[in-house]
Amino acid sequence: MTTHDNASAPESTGSRRLPWHALPSSVRAGIEDVLGGRVVEAGSRPGGFSDGLAARLELADGRRAFAKAVDAGAAPGVAAFHRREVVVNGGLPYGVPVPRLLGSYDDRGWVALVFEDVEGALPVQPWRGDELERVLHALTGLAEGLTPSPGLDSPGAGARLGGWGRLADSPRSLAKLGVVAPDAAGELDRHLALETRLPEVIAGETLTHGDLYPFNVLLTEERVVVVDWPHAWTGPAYADLVMLLGSVALSGLDPEPYAARHPLLRGVDPAAVDVLISAQAGFLLAAACSMDSADPGTDPRLERMMTALGLASLRWLTLRRPRRP
Repeated sequence: MTTHDNASAPESTGSRRLPWHALPSSVRAGIEDVLGGRVVEAGSRPGGFSDGLAARLELADGRRAFAKAVDAGAAPGVAAFHRREVVVNGGLPYGVPVPRLLGSYDDRGWVALVFEDVEGALPVQPWRGDELERVLHALTGLAEGLTPSPGLDSPGAGARLGGWGRLADSPRSLAKLGVVAPDAAGELDRHLALETRLPEVIAGETLTHGDLYPFNVLLTEERVVVVDWPHAWTGPAYADLVMLLGSVALSGLDPEPYAARHPLLRGVDPAAVDVLISAQAGFLLAAACSMDSADPGTDPRLERMMTALGLASLRWLTLRRPRRP
């Protein structure tokens, strides 16, 4: 399996972030109205790839908050994600380890979300054993707290899984796949066959995060907090675990021992896990291979991260083969 030699994750923050002072004054005022105070300091935060603002704010009275905002005209997809996140956060039950949504601002041109401040840090990459164990343990409680899936006042989002069919239908993307992942291109028929099983495999009753990578996790002294929920969907309780374990492979570790002893995978058909791993790689590589690196609208950091995570998932899938019954 062809993979990146570097076990470190690429940059985990997008390259299209805006500073606080670059927001229109009306948007800054709208965020301050939500907070009931004047912002005196703002610093961009690492993690995630959304366009626009992603900043920790300090108010004149000493309070802190986190805000993200985007120009819906310039980035309509990100704006749709922000609006979806308002719905999802509003429907999450009490006690789920997520930042509390304090309010939102939406003038149809700009969309902003304001959250409580979380005094935490992203997990160190490559993964450290103690931090990884903390996060894996927390996923059990997260799945329990979101089963059955809470009702949301909006149609559910589709799972960000699968993409081998799109790759097969696009000569340009398929050619790029042959460069970044030649082994995967050679095994395209196998991945297409696995993808046919995806609808049955993703059936379930747990609200899953749907984008659970290290850049969407914050570690505090006492908690593991999961942020950025616009891609939540209802599926099997182990879906987020499988997604996160792909990033373990990116750290140069074998995810299989962690998977073998995790309670969320106890009794799960190994073939179903194979389908999810392949579908995760398919989504990531299809997205990365559809990007035009020469287009100034392409975020090169996002393309690198999607490619690296997709290759890591494929490496895990390869490592599972000798152990499959």
